[in-house]
Amino acid sequence: MIETTRSSTAEGTALRLPSHINPEFFQRQLANVDALPQLSILAIGAGLLTGMVILVFRVAVDYILGHWLLPEGSESFEALGYARRFLLPIIGAGILAVTLSRLATADRHVGVVHVMERLSRHQGHLPVKNALVQFFGGILALVSGQSGGREGPAIHLGAASSSLLGQAFNLPNNSVRTLVACGAAAAIAGSFNTPIAGVIFAMEVVMMEYTIGSFIPVIIAAVVTTLMTQYFFGTEPAFTVGPLQMGSLLEIPYIMLAGVVTGCIASVYIASVQAFARLENWPFWIRALCAGSITGLAAIVAPEIMGVGYDTVNGALLGDIAVQTLVLIVILKVLSSAAAVGLGLPVGLIGPTFVIGAAIGGVLGHLGGYLQPGEGVSVGLYVMLGMSAMMAAVLQAPLAALMAVLELTANPNLILPAMLIIVVASLTTTVLFKQKSVFLSTLDTLGLKYPPDPVTLHLQRAGVASIMNRDLIRLSHLCAWGEAHQAMAAQPRWIVVETEPGEIRCVLKASDLMVFLQEHPEGDDDVSEGAEAAREGAEVAQEGAEVAQEGAEAAPEGGDATQINLLEIPGERRDVANLDYRATVAEAQQTLREIDAEALCVRRTTAPMIESVVGVITQQDIDNYRDHGD
Repeated sequence: MIETTRSSTAEGTALRLPSHINPEFFQRQLANVDALPQLSILAIGAGLLTGMVILVFRVAVDYILGHWLLPEGSESFEALGYARRFLLPIIGAGILAVTLSRLATADRHVGVVHVMERLSRHQGHLPVKNALVQFFGGILALVSGQSGGREGPAIHLGAASSSLLGQAFNLPNNSVRTLVACGAAAAIAGSFNTPIAGVIFAMEVVMMEYTIGSFIPVIIAAVVTTLMTQYFFGTEPAFTVGPLQMGSLLEIPYIMLAGVVTGCIASVYIASVQAFARLENWPFWIRALCAGSITGLAAIVAPEIMGVGYDTVNGALLGDIAVQTLVLIVILKVLSSAAAVGLGLPVGLIGPTFVIGAAIGGVLGHLGGYLQPGEGVSVGLYVMLGMSAMMAAVLQAPLAALMAVLELTANPNLILPAMLIIVVASLTTTVLFKQKSVFLSTLDTLGLKYPPDPVTLHLQRAGVASIMNRDLIRLSHLCAWGEAHQAMAAQPRWIVVETEPGEIRCVLKASDLMVFLQEHPEGDDDVSEGAEAAREGAEVAQEGAEVAQEGAEAAPEGGDATQINLLEIPGERRDVANLDYRATVAEAQQTLREIDAEALCVRRTTAPMIESVVGVITQQDIDNYRDHGD
């Protein structure tokens, strides 16, 4: 029986469904690097889904805090008594310890680092179980006052929602990776009403690459989610920011000094997170209770460190918090947040970097006023600069931090001082203290090289469906001469040789079979073991002779009643390995190297327990894409 992929492609089913709306055609187009129309459509869905998930997450946290736990609003932890400040984080950590300890270690992995790890090792396929842990665990952690942010959980939830969307439609892995970036950007954009910063964050921190093929879908997703959150929460930015500007250019040296100070504290924060992360061998329930206890003890002295802490940022911007309190917030927020994140609680660290940076900026702003009493130093200016510098230094995302400041303030006067303090703080952290971003430092502990080298990144942008050769025929290793001639009439490039139905032995160049048929038009006995076997069978049993005679009468001249052994004829045969249709070109390259195969048969599941071979890939195909692909 002859099977050709050209009769089973989307074009071949055009009579049943037009190709422009055929799901198989749509999936195949997504394997290309330049599938912008298809990715743009998916980005709308990713933005809507991310928006709905983070809206529910945020509303759940605010409702529980504002209506059940806090008497004066969803961030009024300061209104709690000493005992409740101390006990609330410990009780919350205890509940998390009991519930999450029942799960496998891999199922407890959450946050931005988890998203990046899945991008590196699993092509962006994020599990449902981890997303559920992030959703419910993040709500419990934040309402119990753990010292963390909601942006890390939002990024995980947005990326997971978008990834699951791609998995549900069985999309190629290269497009799933782009959807993960869409979800991450949408989450940041919706959290702060900063769509540009969300886009830059996704490309600069999560994907760590800039390409047109992913930029446009990411922008679309960020815009969609921002519009959703603005509809429900209004267009006001996350922080109350007045008109800010430098008093004079004489403040430039002081801003540079502020950058050095912020970079030093950022380095301490990164090192603290890693120090707590090294305790990963401790049982989770011990780590959770330790994190809750540290937050509870710190909250007795400085309740401002509890929860998300954006009320603290607004207080610092307005100059309502004393210098001594700001110093205390810096110290205790660094400690408690590093413990919460490093010890594995399902909270984020982007929010804490804003709180810490705001407190640093508030201290430096007040000190600047003391040092230059007649210059009219703006405390709010230094608070915003401290936030941007801390975010840039901790995350190693200078462009995202700069765009966040501009979008939050809508003030072009901040461009120059913000650029200056961001550069100085980032250089202090990376050059003076040799620190990577907090996410990359954590990935290093997992033994991951992130991001991959440029060649691998290039290969990850395309799916195997975009480079595989579809001109193939599947034949049994023992086939009749007439069947072989019929197969060659389709002008395939590859013969997929099967020893049993579905059991692929190798692939053979179709040109080699064509040459063999031309050289042996009569089916010579010396090249066909099947012919000799047929004659022996005819001598032994009359029934075998009758079957052979019927085959001879039905076949054209040339002895087609004999069989060809495709495993023995002269030709170039290549050992093969199987590869899923959704794989990227990078996965194809890795499979060829690890299994030491000479070719790959790309398989697609067309029905439960039924797989068809839809293409063949060789190293030459990968090399051609690597050298000439867009």
